[in-house]
Amino acid sequence: MPASATKVLRVAVLADSDTRWKWGALTASRIAPESPGNTDVHLDGYLLRGRATPTPRQLREVGVTADTLREVTAVEFLRAMGDATGEESYDVLVLALVGGGVQAMLHGLGRVWQDRADRPVVVTGYVGVVYEKLADGLLLRHGADVVLANSRQDAERFRAVYEGVGADASAVTEVALPFLGGAAYTGEPGRDDRPYTVVFAAQPSVPDNRGDRVYLLERLIRHARRHPERDVVLKLRSKPGEHTTHIEELPYQKLVQRADVPPNFRLVYGHMGEVLDRTDLLVTISSTAALESLHRRIPTAVLTDLGVRETLGNHHFVGSGCLASWDQLDEGHRPVPDAEWVARQGVAAEGGAYESAFDRARERIAALRGRPGGLPPIAPYYTTVTAPRYLPGILARHHLAPDGAPLPGAPAADKAPGPVRQVVRRAARGAYRHGVQRVAPVIRRMGEL
Repeated sequence: MPASATKVLRVAVLADSDTRWKWGALTASRIAPESPGNTDVHLDGYLLRGRATPTPRQLREVGVTADTLREVTAVEFLRAMGDATGEESYDVLVLALVGGGVQAMLHGLGRVWQDRADRPVVVTGYVGVVYEKLADGLLLRHGADVVLANSRQDAERFRAVYEGVGADASAVTEVALPFLGGAAYTGEPGRDDRPYTVVFAAQPSVPDNRGDRVYLLERLIRHARRHPERDVVLKLRSKPGEHTTHIEELPYQKLVQRADVPPNFRLVYGHMGEVLDRTDLLVTISSTAALESLHRRIPTAVLTDLGVRETLGNHHFVGSGCLASWDQLDEGHRPVPDAEWVARQGVAAEGGAYESAFDRARERIAALRGRPGGLPPIAPYYTTVTAPRYLPGILARHHLAPDGAPLPGAPAADKAPGPVRQVVRRAARGAYRHGVQRVAPVIRRMGEL
């Protein structure tokens, strides 16, 4: 087909961490509307500057590429969206941010697009399991044209929250996690080319105290000693000094330095999909990796050693058939998931059902883009009328006034940064990250002495 006959769908993704960048970019590729014109997708990535802005190493590990990728402040991003008109205008914008970031961008975008009916379709959602702050997170995302729910269960919960406060729930659209996939587990533990492999998927903030993290590490090491024929792997999310979606103040890399580990125990980084390719048993507290594992039909254990508690997130797996303790796993227990529960989570779909899970989103986006007269103004549930005390603080964190305008003195509110400002900004950002990631945790621990 001649290049002139091929329509290019322009998509922008704004993300604030490595995990959300992965979710946002993969979501963009999954939900791009299909058309007879063999639409190509042009993806521009924007990384919101902050404590969790991904490092180059983290971006490489995610393995998702974009046509362009740059780091921005909230005000810089809003300026870019306001300036993107004509052929440079975007068709779809994916906000892959924490709830407060989504709300701030919705108000800021509402201001820069206040006179535009041809604005992009705004999409947002969650990167994984929603096990805390359901109402808070959802209402902060209200106002987007499409709010993605990763499962049938989440879609029902999301609509119930919106309808319960009298907000429009039509944006809620059921899909699935965009990063599921990979070869299905054969059901044969181990192979000739490798030993039986047990993988513990670590989480940055669960559990959140040294005692529990040391306990989990000790139990993993004990399992390796008890089963010397097995390969026991501790799968890590980030290296010390790097941040992901959540803060990790007690990385396992440091805790393991004081431990005497057997030769069949090791630490690994890398893409979770590649690790799962050689996994026979996935163990975690409540990581989204459990859903990736279940989708591939790998035996999956959600630990109960620390209790089944909302603060841990493992309460989400009640009814899954996956709850187990290290004592049970040491004795050879292999959890069998409940088929009905798994189906409600949007995983382990048969045949092409997983790919079709994104059809509703594609159809909704296509309908919105073809809406006569263009799209209506962005209308979040939270306004200065519905949340006069809460909303201004959310916006101020991103240097925005209650009307979505940049506050006086906001970073880069006046003009694009020059070379000198860029150098100073990089140095300041390095100092900030060092303070947040290294100094602050030490001060907090000293305060607990």
